[in-house]
Amino acid sequence: MGYTAPIGSTDEDRVRHLTVALPPHFAARLFEAQKAGATDQRLQEIVAEGLKEVYFQDGGRRAGSLEEVRFTDVLHLKFDL
Repeated sequence: MGYTAPIGSTDEDRVRHLTVALPPHFAARLFEAQKAGATDQRLQEIVAEGLKEVYFQDGGRRAGSLEEVRFTDVLHLKFDL
């Protein structure tokens, strides 16, 4: 994943192995977008927003200056309901 953060951030770009639960409102957004015919790019953007909130910013407890998270190179992606 790629992300945009202020210069000097301790977060480095690297392969990340994540097992996180996204909040239900992100799942709802994904299903609604998919039903409306969203592109894969748009679905990835929604997932990236969820990972930004849950993983990087830990629900508002850290990385408040993080500006953007986006998928760059994905090696493996799996979703469970």
